[in-house]
Amino acid sequence: MPDVFAPMPLSQAKLLPGLFQQRADLNRRYMLSLRSENLLQNFYMEAGLWGPRDDPGDDIHWGWESPTCQLRGHFLGHWLSAAARIAAATGDHEMKGKADYVVAELGRCQRENGGEWVFSIPPGYLDWIARGKSVWAPHYTIHKTLMGLVDMVVYAGNSQALEILEGAARWFHRWTAQFSRAQMDDILDVETGGMLEAWADLYGITGRQEHLDLIRRYDRPRLFDRLLAGEDPLTNRHANTTIPEAHGAARAYEVTGDARWRQVVEAYWKCAVTDRGFYATGGQTDGEIWTAPFEQSARLSDKNQEHCVVYNMVRLADFLLRWTGDATYADYMERNLYNGTLAQQNDQTGMVAYFLPLEPGGRKGGPKGEYSGWGTPTHDFWCCHGSLVQAHTTHNAYVYYHDADGLSVCQYIPTELTWERDGVPVAVRQAFDPENSTSAPRQPDGAIRRPARWAIELSIRCARPTDFALKLRLPWWLGGTAQIMVNGEPQTIATGASSFAALRRIWSNDRVRIELPTTLTTCPLPDQPDTVAFMDGPVVLAGLCDEERTLHGDKDHPETLLIPDHEREWSTWKGWYRTVGQARGIRFVPLYEVRSERYTVYFPVER
Repeated sequence: MPDVFAPMPLSQAKLLPGLFQQRADLNRRYMLSLRSENLLQNFYMEAGLWGPRDDPGDDIHWGWESPTCQLRGHFLGHWLSAAARIAAATGDHEMKGKADYVVAELGRCQRENGGEWVFSIPPGYLDWIARGKSVWAPHYTIHKTLMGLVDMVVYAGNSQALEILEGAARWFHRWTAQFSRAQMDDILDVETGGMLEAWADLYGITGRQEHLDLIRRYDRPRLFDRLLAGEDPLTNRHANTTIPEAHGAARAYEVTGDARWRQVVEAYWKCAVTDRGFYATGGQTDGEIWTAPFEQSARLSDKNQEHCVVYNMVRLADFLLRWTGDATYADYMERNLYNGTLAQQNDQTGMVAYFLPLEPGGRKGGPKGEYSGWGTPTHDFWCCHGSLVQAHTTHNAYVYYHDADGLSVCQYIPTELTWERDGVPVAVRQAFDPENSTSAPRQPDGAIRRPARWAIELSIRCARPTDFALKLRLPWWLGGTAQIMVNGEPQTIATGASSFAALRRIWSNDRVRIELPTTLTTCPLPDQPDTVAFMDGPVVLAGLCDEERTLHGDKDHPETLLIPDHEREWSTWKGWYRTVGQARGIRFVPLYEVRSERYTVYFPVER
């Protein structure tokens, strides 16, 4: 189905130096550090091509990739998806060559298994769940491999990956044919991951009836029908079990045009976000389950905000942004990108925090809660480890979209876009003004202080003069009236926050400056309005303290509670603050800068 906002091909939007490129580069280095043999170890073992050594030491992958773990092999699919996107976005020959080799080895495993089964776990695991026997999410594990192969077809143009997918689909078409609808519903009540999405993706590539059959067999009426009826089937339910099923409905809508699938996605968003609320970070969940609607205060813990939930809800928002062109979805994505995707990646090691604790004095860490530490390169491989490597290959994908009117800028991330409008090559370069000196407020003492705004410079160069609309997102966090100038001339803005400002003109060689005022704001817990988190624009601030602290002042005027601290280092403005007028001081830093320090996000405020 046609999108209102169509995404740009990955190769057309390249990251430029800045925070997001730094994190993407860190992720790439980690991915290349993993040996192909170890990525494939569980596939080799299932195909009889490898066995555990007498003394393997550290030279294999452990944790959830251990040969004794029932979820073994899930990570390779995440790795393949991420590698395919990196290769498509940057032309990275090293990554492409490594990924093509992995696909070829999966083909070898499939041949050893008889030409269809290509997975890291035995097919008997699926028979177990059909019999009601307990086993840890075999469909989830299988989906990751299917997903990686799909992305190698779509983004890396690997034809062998499609042959492998078609062989695997033959196995599943035959296996699922033996079950009634009721039996399939029972089977799919065990975590299915994104199996529906994988079959929709494959059908979108092939258009073959057997792949459409698989879409229908992997429908989830026990979940979807309740959503369509306006019920709440999510509260206290494992969150990331159902989000990939909503992705599947989204892709099923896109490849079949059946409106029911879209209605499922919209109902899911309403139940999960609109009618539930979220933390200041944009994240949700405690202990991996959805909180009750607008009752987040009782669930601040050491197990908030699973990374997989963050990543998959950003993906879901992207579907809805493309379908509707509604800026609120881009706002949601931005909030989660800063306070989830960035905040749950260690900026030194590139490793993941499975959870993002929101209890007082929390520390980022793994799935055991309290402080089990960040993930390690080869000894954990949690589910969030997999979604992490994918998340940092999507930054360029969410910046620009196009439609019949022209180009939309949905995220402010330094990038360079190459695009064609009516056959005319157009180049767009987006960068932040690092000094922002022309708009920084001058204080009474004459000093220039940290700018209270984002200033973004866009340069637009067309091969010949070209007429189109340039739509610029005005984010939810605007602290005043946005200013937009084209070639130095102020523009009239007819819209406000959470919308797009449209500039229609004939573009040639032009410069656009966007100034988005920021301000300190407080974000209260819905059921405890006097307990608040502090935000600077879209960025949540973390107070570096190891216990709950009550602040005294006016929560509606956070600038009287926090003042800039260590605001500049060499040529860089820093987003740090400290309390003022309190019995004990607290330093606040962006949540995405916190590593192993204890921190608190929500503070009671008394007048």
